[in-house]
Amino acid sequence: MTAPQLQARLAELTQEFDMATQAWIWIREAIPQIVGALAVLVIGAIVARLLSRGADRALTRSGRIEPTVANFLGNLIKYALWAVVGVTVLTQFGVQTTSIIAALGGLALAVGLALQGTLSNVAAGVMILIQRPFRVGEAINAGPVTGIVQAIGLFTTELLQYDGLYIMVPNNELWNKPIVNFSRMPTRRFELLVGIGYSDDIDHARSQLLALAEADDRVLSDPAPVAFVSALADSSVTMGLRVWSKTEDYLSVSWALTEAAKNQFDKEGISIPFPQREVHHVGEPVKEPKALPAPGSAPEPHADSTAR
Repeated sequence: MTAPQLQARLAELTQEFDMATQAWIWIREAIPQIVGALAVLVIGAIVARLLSRGADRALTRSGRIEPTVANFLGNLIKYALWAVVGVTVLTQFGVQTTSIIAALGGLALAVGLALQGTLSNVAAGVMILIQRPFRVGEAINAGPVTGIVQAIGLFTTELLQYDGLYIMVPNNELWNKPIVNFSRMPTRRFELLVGIGYSDDIDHARSQLLALAEADDRVLSDPAPVAFVSALADSSVTMGLRVWSKTEDYLSVSWALTEAAKNQFDKEGISIPFPQREVHHVGEPVKEPKALPAPGSAPEPHADSTAR
C-alpha cells in the first residue's frame, strides 16, 4: 500500500470514528428522551386502550344510542386518543408539533372539501341514528321515497318499497326532508268520505255508518267513531266517518269499511250519486220540435217520395 493510499485509508477511518463518536454522544444525550418517549408511548397506549374500551362498552350498553353510532363514536374516541399519544411522543424528542398539526389541519380541510357530499351523508346518518326518526322495520315517507326501512348506515339507508323494489337512499336526502313515520304511533285514524243524494235521509246514513264501525272488532271504542256531514257538494251530500284502529290494522280496516259502506248503502236504498253535468253548445241553432199530426189525418209524405 502506497503512502497516499495509506493516508486516504486513515482519513476514512478517522471520519468513521468521528461519526460513531457523534452517534454515541447523541444516543447518550438522547437516552433520557428515548426512555421518556417509550414510557409515554407504553403508558399512553395502555390508557388509550382502556379509555376506548370503556367508552365503547358504555356506548354499546346505552339503550339510547344505536349500535352503528356507538361503534362510530368508539372508533372516533380511539383514534383521537392515539393521535394525542403520537403528538406527545414527538414532543419528547423535541419535535415542533405545531407545524405538523397545522399541516394535518390543512390536509383534513382539503379532504373535507373533496368529500363534502360524502361527509354530509355521514353527518346526516349520525343525526338519524341519534335522533331516530325511524328504526329498522318501520314504514316511512320522505319526499318521493316510501317504504319499509331495512338497514340504517352512516352513508345510506336501505328501504323496501311496497311494490317489492329495493331502494338505497343517501342519508342527506332523507334528513333534509320531512319524515312521516307510519309505524311509530300505536294507533291511527281512518276517515271515510262517501256521497249520498240530496233526497236521502242524512240521519239514516249517519246511523248506518256508525253501525258499520261498531260491527268491526278492529275499530277502537276510544276514541269513539264519529259520523258527520263533511260537505255539500255539487251532486251529493258528503258524509264522513272517522274511526281509530291499531296501526297494524289500518289498511285492512280502511278496505273493509269502504266496501261495507257501499254494500250497506245499496241494501238500505241510499244512493251514491255520481257527478252530473248539463252541456250547452254555444251558437248551435235551436231546432223547433215538429208538430204532431192531427188525429185521423193522413201522415205527411217523405221528402224523397215521388209525386204522382
